[in-house]
Amino acid sequence: MVEVKEKAAKKNQSVEKAFAIIEYLAEKEGPQRLQEISGDLGMNSSTVIRFLSTLQSCGYVDQEKDTLKYYLTYKICAVANKVSANVELQGTLRPFAKEIAATLKESVCLAIEQDMNVVYIEVVPGPDQMIRTMQRIGNLAPMHCTGVGKLLLLNHKESYIDKMIEKKGLQKFTDNTITTKRALLKELETVKKQGYAFDNEECEIGARCISLPVRDFSGKVVAGISVTGPVFRMDEIINEKNIEYLKQVALEASRKLGYEG
Repeated sequence: MVEVKEKAAKKNQSVEKAFAIIEYLAEKEGPQRLQEISGDLGMNSSTVIRFLSTLQSCGYVDQEKDTLKYYLTYKICAVANKVSANVELQGTLRPFAKEIAATLKESVCLAIEQDMNVVYIEVVPGPDQMIRTMQRIGNLAPMHCTGVGKLLLLNHKESYIDKMIEKKGLQKFTDNTITTKRALLKELETVKKQGYAFDNEECEIGARCISLPVRDFSGKVVAGISVTGPVFRMDEIINEKNIEYLKQVALEASRKLGYEG
């Protein structure tokens, strides 16, 4: 049974109590009454009902109309499935990232899209550990100025890009950053034709990357593999031979996900 214990003052007690209720309902076989939840967790009823009401408004908890008992909804499962899918994707693609890092002697990242951002799910540092500040597992990065972000935008229609610009803007990080919709659409056309994307010091001066798409069985770009390094080294790495090598590795990774193209 879940117990709510005294925690350090630095922790957010409201969050702890909300998760205690979620874990309690998850452990029980069926819906639970307010008094049962309150008594078992050692919280007063007014506190519990406040948290239950919030969880219910968010769609994670519901209440039986006849018994007034509370239970978790399948939205919890949907969240868990997304986490599981990302972990599975990370495990499937990690060997390819390690192979590229060992071959090209540069840092390699795996990233996916989340809420109109790029989120890094795997980072394999190169021999000198050179990675950009934003390239840490779990970190978010903009889509308009990252190689992976440009690849992931190929999944979307222009209306989605309009929404992204309205919500996120096209923030300028360097003089090379794309800051207009027209320039972004032109860049995406180039990316679509060549099959890979660059970040030419668009996020950070001195750092350059090349990104390749990883597709699933439907042909959708579900992730990107990105090779990053200082400009003076990447200028040597980005050549026809290495681009073909990266395309082949990305294709092999895609086939692991059922892609047949």
